[in-house]
Amino acid sequence: MTEGGTTARSDLWGGAGWTGFGLLIVAASWRMERFESMGAQLYTMPGFVPGMLGGVVLLLGLVLMLRGWRRSLREAAAEPAERLINRRIAITLVLTLVYAGLLIGRAPFWLVTGLFVAAFVAAFAPEDQAPRRRLLVAVATGVLTSAVVTFVFQHIFLVRLP
Repeated sequence: MTEGGTTARSDLWGGAGWTGFGLLIVAASWRMERFESMGAQLYTMPGFVPGMLGGVVLLLGLVLMLRGWRRSLREAAAEPAERLINRRIAITLVLTLVYAGLLIGRAPFWLVTGLFVAAFVAAFAPEDQAPRRRLLVAVATGVLTSAVVTFVFQHIFLVRLP
């Protein structure tokens, strides 16, 4: 293990995964209807924001891969093999799949988003943090994030949330 508890190998795999995910987002947003026949401009096309976000995910995935590659060149001693799915990745996958696959559309968006963010923050809070503080920070972050996201999408972007 190296700095931060990660290995160069996990950075390479993680970066490759994020790069692939970013490519999928960019490709899907590119295929979205552009409404050019209705006079839509670039910034009002439905795929613009997802495409930009996908591009950022793609770029950060490449940066992570580069970081892993550079670190692997610097590592002199061989490290024991690390499992591809570690505890943190498993928690992230479970929380995300429950949120996006089970809860979105079945409960109010603001509630589901607040619970997801709170659970995520609580799961990844520093382990030496007092349980009461961990819970307080998680709930506050979930409530604030849910309120801001709901407001921005409904009142600024005029998007009807599920």
